[in-house]
Amino acid sequence: MSSLRSIFVAMAAEEANDLRRALDQNEIIPYFQPLVELRTGLLSGFEVLARWQHPLRGLIPPNEFIPLAEETGLNGQLTGNLLRAVFAAAKNIPCHLTLSVNISLTQLTDFSLPKHIRVAAEQACFPLSRLILEITESALVSNTEHAYRIATELKEQGSRLALDDFGTGYSSLRHLQSLPFDELKIDASFVRSMSHTRESRKIAAAIVGLGNSLSLTTVAEGVENQSIADMLLWLGCDLGQGWLYGRAVPPEQLPEVLATRLDPSPQPPSEPRSPAASSTLPLRLEALPTQRLAQLNAIYDGVPVGLCFVDCNLRYVSVNKRLAEMHHIPVAAHLGRYISEVMPAVFPLCQPYLLRALKGIASTDLEICYPDPNPLNDKRTHLISFHPACDEVDEVIGISVSVVDITRRKQAEQALIESEDHFRHTVELNPQVPWTADHHGTILDVSARCEEITGISKHEMIHGGWPKIVHPDDLPAAIHRWTRSVRTGRFYDSEYRILRRDGVWRWMRSRATPRIDAQGKVIRWYGNVEDIDDRKRAEEALRRSEARLQAVFDAVPVGLVIIEAPNGNVVMSNPRAEYILRSVIVPSSLIDDYCRPPDSYAHGNPAYGESGYPLADAILSGQSTGPREHLCHHSDGTSTWISITAVPVFDDDGKVSGGIVTIQDIDEEKRKMQTLSDLNSVLNMKLQTHR
Repeated sequence: MSSLRSIFVAMAAEEANDLRRALDQNEIIPYFQPLVELRTGLLSGFEVLARWQHPLRGLIPPNEFIPLAEETGLNGQLTGNLLRAVFAAAKNIPCHLTLSVNISLTQLTDFSLPKHIRVAAEQACFPLSRLILEITESALVSNTEHAYRIATELKEQGSRLALDDFGTGYSSLRHLQSLPFDELKIDASFVRSMSHTRESRKIAAAIVGLGNSLSLTTVAEGVENQSIADMLLWLGCDLGQGWLYGRAVPPEQLPEVLATRLDPSPQPPSEPRSPAASSTLPLRLEALPTQRLAQLNAIYDGVPVGLCFVDCNLRYVSVNKRLAEMHHIPVAAHLGRYISEVMPAVFPLCQPYLLRALKGIASTDLEICYPDPNPLNDKRTHLISFHPACDEVDEVIGISVSVVDITRRKQAEQALIESEDHFRHTVELNPQVPWTADHHGTILDVSARCEEITGISKHEMIHGGWPKIVHPDDLPAAIHRWTRSVRTGRFYDSEYRILRRDGVWRWMRSRATPRIDAQGKVIRWYGNVEDIDDRKRAEEALRRSEARLQAVFDAVPVGLVIIEAPNGNVVMSNPRAEYILRSVIVPSSLIDDYCRPPDSYAHGNPAYGESGYPLADAILSGQSTGPREHLCHHSDGTSTWISITAVPVFDDDGKVSGGIVTIQDIDEEKRKMQTLSDLNSVLNMKLQTHR
């Protein structure tokens, strides 16, 4: 028995010496496991885990050498080495991330521990506000007074405290009451079994609810899959730690982890969310019974009003989907965050009313206008109410906020004001005379310009005086058209002369459109009177000019045909052209149908141009062509020799817009010449015969 004891003693001494050697050679190094915000997936910090890189045995976990260090009194040296390595590695970790370090039972009885931690942090210029010291419940059970004194001193010098492995020790509630903890960690044994054990889910919900009620950050250990992460987020847990977010890594692998987790773009979950989690996750921050939570969520998200509840620190505790849509920010990105952080542009406008609500004073129906976070819009207008929420002793525990988006209504009101203003200016400046009538055709209103033009007052016009100013020759037609429009509800359009106040008759055009209600009945007529006297006079002058031009056009002893480019359609022709061609020239027909080459060989012949058609050549070249002789074949089998000349017509831009073809009858002259030519040929033949 004594020999066996000697063997154990020798083995213990050998292990102790091995541990001393490891500490001297810095074989025990820190590993860093990510702590992640459940609602955003962004990195919050790291928990530091000690690992022994043994040259023969490989990587040794802390549960094998920490007890040995405590038994051999090497725990202080181990802690010092580890903290120095942690603070050295922290130089490459962004300053907003925290580092969590475990405090063992032995360390919690060492009154020099706070000093050692402070000195190590000062040497590395590491702010203790970034350090979270995790204390297990079991460490608080024995020697409670010493543990409380040391923990309080650690808290006072700037470090934050976390109660680790909550629910696995004793007197947990007393510890929470006595010590100034900042975080509450849910033991991994409860977290890993949440997906298949109802009791674990209930315990986790209770711990999260307790942490929230005490304003403690809740951290879940052992998060290994997305379904567990979804449940924790549903319960309102703040941070997660486990294989889902990454295993512990040595310092040299920290840059890779930081590059992945510090990316501000949303990171998709490594595993698909459950349908329930995807549709409702998350809805509230506090953990509530499932049935009651579902009922409240249905009401909360069913209303067309933005709703939220904020605590006394002005942090979002719950938010419905409608408000999240107004903010263009996911629901999860609100929870646990300050209003000033989520909506920095709106917070200064709401802050006075939020502070009033914290004093128990409600503020309702406040119109607050602010820039829209959506870059496509300029600004939004919300109708907001702030109501204090009180507990059973009338102490304010938060603020209920309701938000109604009235942007469209305000825009419509502003548009109406601007429209009325524009209409007023339009009426005042418009040269036309607007008027309105009821469904019976009785004039209700008329512009003041009517009196300026006619000298008849608005009162007289409304009481049936308008026929007095209409020319007697035009009045019957005007009344007939207006009566027919009132009866049928059709658009009214009439032209007539009115007598101006200077005694001059001028042509006017009156038009009106009916306004129809949902039943198809006319409820109002809106019209205007426009002075068209100048236009009528211009039209009359144009008609006279066209008549004179047509007379000249028809009297010319040469055939004329006007066509449009580039299609060659006939616009008009004179009687002489139709007489020569012995055909009625149909408008929009092609001039080529009437003016063909003399025979097939003319096409491409230099004497007849590229196309053989004089007008086509004139349009294409932009130059006059001809005169060219054509043998025109008629439908009765006869033919006539004609001479054609084509001239292009140019518009103001210098482009060919059409052409004019002149046609002359040269048949008699051509045939005489042909007869003379034939006689000459006969005489020449006879002379040749006599010789």
